[in-house]
Amino acid sequence: METVTVSPKFQVVIPKKIRETLKLAPGQKLQMYILDGSIRLHAPRSIQSLRGIAKGLDWKDSYRDRNDRY
Repeated sequence: METVTVSPKFQVVIPKKIRETLKLAPGQKLQMYILDGSIRLHAPRSIQSLRGIAKGLDWKDSYRDRNDRY
């Protein structure tokens, strides 16, 4: 576990060990949110990396509601 200090401008530095483990780059965007009373950072995936994520899933016709169609 790493400890960081909040600066007077409310900035924190991500420790080098964590940056290297997560392969973070300067200028990279991170999403920040609160979960169960703690602050979480998440590196969002690009649209290109999500391509084909649902490939091979077994879809059933019962998943779609055909009664709501006009």
